[in-house]
Amino acid sequence: MTKNLDLNGLQSIADNYDLFYIDIWGVIHNGIKLHEQAIIVLKELLRKDKAFVLLTNAPRPNKTVRNFLQKMGMDQELRDHVFTSGEAALNYLKKYFLSKKFYHIGPPRDFDLFNLFKNNKCEDIDKSEYLLCTGLFDDYDKDLVYYKDLLDTHINKKMICTNPDLIVDRGSKRELCAGSVAMVFEKMGGKVIYFGKPYPEVYNQSTDNNDKKILAIGDNLNTDIKGANLLNYDSLLVSNGVHRDEIKNKGIQKIAKEYETIINFFQSDLKW
Repeated sequence: MTKNLDLNGLQSIADNYDLFYIDIWGVIHNGIKLHEQAIIVLKELLRKDKAFVLLTNAPRPNKTVRNFLQKMGMDQELRDHVFTSGEAALNYLKKYFLSKKFYHIGPPRDFDLFNLFKNNKCEDIDKSEYLLCTGLFDDYDKDLVYYKDLLDTHINKKMICTNPDLIVDRGSKRELCAGSVAMVFEKMGGKVIYFGKPYPEVYNQSTDNNDKKILAIGDNLNTDIKGANLLNYDSLLVSNGVHRDEIKNKGIQKIAKEYETIINFFQSDLKW
């Protein structure tokens, strides 16, 4: 049974855990501004000397996301806890794909992910050895059919996807993410290597999580909650996130069943 923490807050269960994986977009901010109550949670965890990772499916290095959060007004003592799917992918690419030619699928703002090996970027997809998907092109940010046509003759190449999220909300606007392109590619028969939640690599790279009681907090059932379930962590769903309309219409229990997830706790918004 999923327990509602809206009344008693995270403080009512915090002492039961050694480590917290906390999603950023949809939990700590909405893409435009920080959520004040969520910042209070982070400061309280610091005060109680609780370990936490701000784990995000952002297809950019840690430094880039930390700079973004600084502009939003987040203190450095909190920003230092950021770990991104982009950082996990970058570590993998440096080890196995450093000298290989790639074709980048995604917006220019993601270029800093591959700055170290930018000379290997191909403008012509036919000359590439693998596909690096960080998102959608700005000119085709709603048209998944475009990517089906683009990738049709490149099914034999591996795709590295640095953000498994299908969608994200930027304020009140819903946007497609790299995971949507990767899903199209997989349905065509292509092979995708994912970095980010719900896949274990990003959790394991981010911190020492051995022999710890862990709570994963997020607003996305496909990534945050499913990742917690796969790794046998407890989960807390922030219900006023990407699934808010579904939850409002059907309720937590029905949505959890539809997405084949286990939700241990939920809050409307993250609060201490």
